[in-house]
Amino acid sequence: MKKIVRQVAGVDVAQKELVVCLGRMYDDLRQELYASKTFANTSKGFIAFVQWVTKLSDTGLSVRFIMEATGVYHESLAYYLDEQGLEVSIVLPNKISNYARTLDVKTVTDKTASEAIARFGLERKLDRWSRPKGIFKKLKQLTRERWQLVDERTVLKNQLHAEQVEAEPSKKSIERMKKRIALLDKQEEEIREELKTLLKTDSEMQQLILLICTLPGRFINGRCYIRRNKRF
Repeated sequence: MKKIVRQVAGVDVAQKELVVCLGRMYDDLRQELYASKTFANTSKGFIAFVQWVTKLSDTGLSVRFIMEATGVYHESLAYYLDEQGLEVSIVLPNKISNYARTLDVKTVTDKTASEAIARFGLERKLDRWSRPKGIFKKLKQLTRERWQLVDERTVLKNQLHAEQVEAEPSKKSIERMKKRIALLDKQEEEIREELKTLLKTDSEMQQLILLICTLPGRFINGRCYIRRNKRF
């Protein structure tokens, strides 16, 4: 009887559901995709998902749960699996899409996507993911909010300029746009203060930022561009 040497659960994560494919590899390197099912992308769905995987897997060998980094939709599942002490790997979408092109798949569906993820996990040695420090999560949220404000403010400033230089500008429209820009300026400053306060709570992060600031580069519109050679 052939021995199972690797077990994976390939998960195609969407906003409301998880499409799962179970795969295993035997000691003769033969691969088998042997089960698939869809679960809700909710806490109850996560519990049912893990129970289903446990029931259909060899309990003597760990199962690697593999998913793409799909915006924020995969995060709750990844955190839940990590809390349960299960092995998780999160792969960049371009790696999966490039791999999927090598397969003989004519129509791409959620099911075929989960199968491609499972096969990818069977063939590759993937790093185990673990949740980042809490400060990284907060930094990500704040910086993402700030960039949204910056982008919105840029649009408003362009609209304000267009309104000011047209033949018959509307004074009330200009006033309203200036008020919105002022509000965005205030909110961005609030976020900056939150970031400063947050960073003061973690000495390791302070050292990392100081290290990054020593790298040669330049700031353009608030973004840091690191110089890899003589040209930017």
